[in-house]
Amino acid sequence: MAEDLLIGGETKEERYNNLMPQLKGLLEGETDEVANMANMAAALKEQFGWLWVGFYIVKNEELVLGPFQGPVACTRIRKGRGVCGAAWEKAQTLIVPDVEQFPGHIACSSLSRSEIVVPIIRNGEVVGVLDADSIALSAFDETDQRYLEEMLGVLGQG
Repeated sequence: MAEDLLIGGETKEERYNNLMPQLKGLLEGETDEVANMANMAAALKEQFGWLWVGFYIVKNEELVLGPFQGPVACTRIRKGRGVCGAAWEKAQTLIVPDVEQFPGHIACSSLSRSEIVVPIIRNGEVVGVLDADSIALSAFDETDQRYLEEMLGVLGQG
C-alpha cells in the first residue's frame, strides 16, 4: 500500500522488523524497567519520527508520566480520561485517527493529530501504557498495534 511507505522506501512493517532485533539487544539482560522504557521510547522516536512517544505508569490510581521522547507532556492522567485513561480503563489498545474527534481528548500538544495507546498488562492488570502521537492524521493502524504489543512483551522480559 502506498500510504504504508515511509522514509527510504521501507514499509512500516519493514521498519518494525528492522527495529525489533535492535530493541531486543538493548533490553536483553537489563532488569531496570525505567531504563528499558527510556530506550524503547528513544528507539521508536528515532525509527518513526513521531511527535511524541513514551510511557505512563499506574501509581496511586493515576497514570503518571514515565520515560518519553518529544515535547513536554501531561504529568498525571485519571482513569477513563483522554485516550491514555480510556485505554487503561478498557485494558485494550486504542487507535485514534483524529484526536479532535475523540471525546475528552487531552491536548498535551496542539500539534498532535493522531494517537495510539497500548496498555501494559501484567497478571491481568494494567500497570502502564505506551503512548505515541503523530502530527499526521491516521498515522497508526493495526500494523502498529501488532508490533507495539509485541514490543511491550519484550519489555517485560528485560
